[in-house]
Amino acid sequence: MTRWLDEDEQRTWRKFMTATQLINEALDRQLQRDAGMPHTYYVILVRLSEAPGRTMRMSELATRAQSSQSRLSHAVARLEERGWVRRERCPDDRRGNFAVLTDEGYAALAAAAPGHVEEVRRTLFDVLEPQQVRELDEICSAVIHAADPNTREGERETVVRRP
Repeated sequence: MTRWLDEDEQRTWRKFMTATQLINEALDRQLQRDAGMPHTYYVILVRLSEAPGRTMRMSELATRAQSSQSRLSHAVARLEERGWVRRERCPDDRRGNFAVLTDEGYAALAAAAPGHVEEVRRTLFDVLEPQQVRELDEICSAVIHAADPNTREGERETVVRRP
């Protein structure tokens, strides 16, 4: 039997969907305008910047960037064209590849980060009280765990720390 959403749940669900879509669109517009890259590329660069040696196996990068293998491969190809990422063969798995963040890619990320952080602040944190930020953190943790119980804490967030 279907457990339909009640009126309050329906209203909240629609607000959640609208809010997340508007934030994602704002972040994408800002990064395209100021850094010439879509948000998807920024996420890939962030993930690589945090990896040991700025290197990550492509399959793991796809998971951490919340992307399919084929989408990630296409994005990495575009990042390679810009000189921001390079691929290297995995020495112990002939089919495996690593994505490596180049110095140029790290510089592009470092240049893009301040504007990105300002947009994250403008669209989310500046409109919330400190208690609401803590509540949102708890809510997001619960939702992430329900959607994917195997996700480690912090694994699926887009980091906006200083690169």
